[in-house]
Amino acid sequence: MKSREHKNIVATLYLKDGKAVFSPDHLEQNADALDIAKLYNDCGIDKIICFDLSKDEDEREKNILAIRSINREIDTKICGGGNIERIEDVKRFLFAGCVEVVLNGSKPGMTSLMVEVAEKYGKEKVLVSLKNVDFIFKSKDVLSDNIHELLIMNRSLYSSLENVTEVPYILIQDEYNFEEILEELRSEQIRGIYGEFINDPSTDIMQLKGDLSDQGIKMDNFAPALHWGDLKVDKSGLIPVVTQDYRTHEVLMVAYMNEEAFDKTIRIGKMTYFSRSRNELWTKGLTSGNIQYVKSLTADCDYDTILAKVSQIGAACHTGAKSCFFNSIIQKEYREKNPVHVLDSEYNEILRSIKSDDGSETYAGQLFKKGLDSVLKKVGEESAEVLIAAKNPGKEELRKEIADYLYDLMILMAEKELTWEDVTRELSQR
Repeated sequence: MKSREHKNIVATLYLKDGKAVFSPDHLEQNADALDIAKLYNDCGIDKIICFDLSKDEDEREKNILAIRSINREIDTKICGGGNIERIEDVKRFLFAGCVEVVLNGSKPGMTSLMVEVAEKYGKEKVLVSLKNVDFIFKSKDVLSDNIHELLIMNRSLYSSLENVTEVPYILIQDEYNFEEILEELRSEQIRGIYGEFINDPSTDIMQLKGDLSDQGIKMDNFAPALHWGDLKVDKSGLIPVVTQDYRTHEVLMVAYMNEEAFDKTIRIGKMTYFSRSRNELWTKGLTSGNIQYVKSLTADCDYDTILAKVSQIGAACHTGAKSCFFNSIIQKEYREKNPVHVLDSEYNEILRSIKSDDGSETYAGQLFKKGLDSVLKKVGEESAEVLIAAKNPGKEELRKEIADYLYDLMILMAEKELTWEDVTRELSQR
């Protein structure tokens, strides 16, 4: 079996009562699941597996909502598992934004459920967790056609698995041992590793991936299309860097890089600059905690300036401000026409209307107050108006009707707690 896929560094997130806990056996320590997922998202984790540890339906709903919130906010692939016994349980994870689900191979009936899920959603959606090889022998005739990966939760299976199945797997690796990890990932069948040391926030994931890349392991880390020698530097050997928030596109700061800072930024995935005043390298946030995780680096047309798009933790400015650019010089009022900004702005205004004390005075507030049936009725009416306008000559009427429809659709989205980011994320996966 030959594979040139990237090897994956996988984090696990255990959910109890909507909060993250250390493990299924250590439930007393809980933390904000979204904060942890954001950290994994920024530090180079390739996939996060969220396990639902709930004991009843109310608690399960909290965990599903936590997963939905995570999927709204981060870009890393999310896989969901725990308490999956029926196809309806699978749907809950997929509708919460998960791109894969983990079936528990130790539970009865998982072979038939695996086949059902693969037929309905595709084998690329299906993982099965294993603590022994019983499931493989029971399912060997249908396994490879209905499963994407195995999640191996018992290291003692490692030595025998390659003689039992060709399905690739993710192997548990709780302790950091570079030589052991290197040997494992050289196996064509092992697609990745997961374990306690990976979940530890102090583990430098980008450093690990860089070290593995140096040993010939194909990792999903930064491989620059341009190198330092391709850029035009000033007489001091420096190049200016404009740093921008990758989500909001807000300009955060301007600083400089030398070759060492450039190479280190790419290797560790955190913005590293050269301080002209101190004549030294500095990785943003090492002392303050306001780290800038790299999303992209782009050179301008003359190759003499870099645009860095980052995930900014905390404030970018030493004053405590989000951005260094806050001293107004001149400003002229203008109407925002960027479609993304307009839709976000209108949606946020609808949220304000329906949540504020005086919101009932607005159209959105009044319609929302009447309840879901009234909102649905209005959306249906406006969609019909769009169809009628489309049959008439000219664009003016259709333009207005589409705007009315989108506005009422956003009220429905607010009613159902869906955001434009939820919708665009779904569109981007098609």
